[in-house]
Amino acid sequence: MAITMNLHVDARSPIPIRRQLTAQLKHAIESDGLPRDQALPSIRELAGFLGINANTVARVIEDLKQSGYVEVRRGRGVFVAAAPPVRPSPGLREGFLKDMVIRAAALGMTADDLAVGVLSLAGVRPAAIDGAVEVLLVECSAAELDFFARQLEGHLPIRVDKVLLGELKTITRRRMPRRWRAAVTSFCHLPEVERVLSTTDVPVIALLTEAHLETLRHLAQLPKGTRVGVASDALETAHNLEHSIANAALPNIVLVGACPVEGAALGRLVQRVDVVVCSSAAAERVRQLAAAGVQVMIDDRALDQRAIEMLAALLVGQNGGTTAVAASGGRTRSSAGPSERRTPRGRRSHG
Repeated sequence: MAITMNLHVDARSPIPIRRQLTAQLKHAIESDGLPRDQALPSIRELAGFLGINANTVARVIEDLKQSGYVEVRRGRGVFVAAAPPVRPSPGLREGFLKDMVIRAAALGMTADDLAVGVLSLAGVRPAAIDGAVEVLLVECSAAELDFFARQLEGHLPIRVDKVLLGELKTITRRRMPRRWRAAVTSFCHLPEVERVLSTTDVPVIALLTEAHLETLRHLAQLPKGTRVGVASDALETAHNLEHSIANAALPNIVLVGACPVEGAALGRLVQRVDVVVCSSAAAERVRQLAAAGVQVMIDDRALDQRAIEMLAALLVGQNGGTTAVAASGGRTRSSAGPSERRTPRGRRSHG
């Protein structure tokens, strides 16, 4: 019965017990809490352990059987299916739900309040994004393509088609743009990507990166007047990170400049600063050139969350939801900066 210890039903919840138990068992199977081919306790045992009606448990088992999560083996009992359904990104879903519960608690809401609130939005039921969604990613270097692709696929259940900016025209002619549900690129490349894709219906979203909060916290603790420089693999990446730090408006530091890790500019920069913020890939080169007293602070950046939310809303909207942010004409822009949102072409914000 050990495997049932993490199961819990609340008879006082407005969520039906049958739905509570079904969802918990699905989650346990998807997260490998219940291994493949694991025998489940009998219906009577589960009902007794949870203190609920055996008929309810029987209906739950039937639901799981119909959806492919369990199978009934005659004379042996109920077992977790050898190949149960795999919904995309179970870890992301769990992290999202935990975050929502914590944020709800901060507003004085219980988990039940949150569940009831979600269920009350019955008129807003967009179809879920599935793993077949393909998004075009355009960047100027292979390193940036890999970075953004990892970030996007880590946040959304999508497939990223990586294309170098210099090859976009050729690739667009060769491949079928209709398969791309959206295109994403760095803000500085937005005009060129929009121009190349202007004859398609593919909406374009600009992505920004931002410094991690932990980096900003360390910078905020530095003595007043500390000179800070930024270095990264590419100049564009360094400027993006510098811009993110500048928007934090830390009064105790002075931003001296940003430069790529290769070339003479880095040698000049490290002579003028007390701290260098750089990616882990650039750290070794920075340490080789910097004096012993220069502090090297690692920051591998993160995508601006609002750009990710805009892409998610766009994809959900394309699936028939009511939260689409696509502008008229199919072009879409994400936030213009960490504290400013640009209005999509053809649509203006009113207050």
